[in-house]
Amino acid sequence: MECQECQQRPATLHFKKFINGTKSEVHLCDVCAKEKGYMSYPEEGYSLHNLLTGLFNFDSNQIDSQQSSFHKTQKIQCPQCGLSLSDFKHSGKFGCAGCYKTFAIHLDPILQRVHSGNTKHNGKIPKRQGGNLHKKKELEMLKIQLQQLITSEEFEEAAVVRDKIKDLERKINNTEAGGK
Repeated sequence: MECQECQQRPATLHFKKFINGTKSEVHLCDVCAKEKGYMSYPEEGYSLHNLLTGLFNFDSNQIDSQQSSFHKTQKIQCPQCGLSLSDFKHSGKFGCAGCYKTFAIHLDPILQRVHSGNTKHNGKIPKRQGGNLHKKKELEMLKIQLQQLITSEEFEEAAVVRDKIKDLERKINNTEAGGK
């Protein structure tokens, strides 16, 4: 796709605008996007450091009380490789597998922001080879839903979910007994 402004270079930036319910699309090259004011970052672009500091919500102009708590967290180091939280924020890379455990409490908020609130990867199960895995996964979700309904004292809905759980457990047991 060519740039809509110069019609010479390929469009590398694609913008969608929604104004009062009307959608418009703009396809521009880097040069035209800078000229039109769509891009305001330096020539070298964003580095991994800039991305990570944005994810960590770290601002160098923080007030003193926030700075002192920030400096306390910077002293955390991985016992295996000695990497500090500050070093990780600057490089964006862990030094070893132990860093994941050491910095876990600092990673969850970042992962939640990046992955729309999800911090657990569930993956996908192939239909042919999944067998009862799909049903077992559905069973887990129903049990979690049942606990939430009981906690919120929605007992009528909990009874419906409980019945679904019993039916699903029966199906799983029948399939396993028939397959062996």
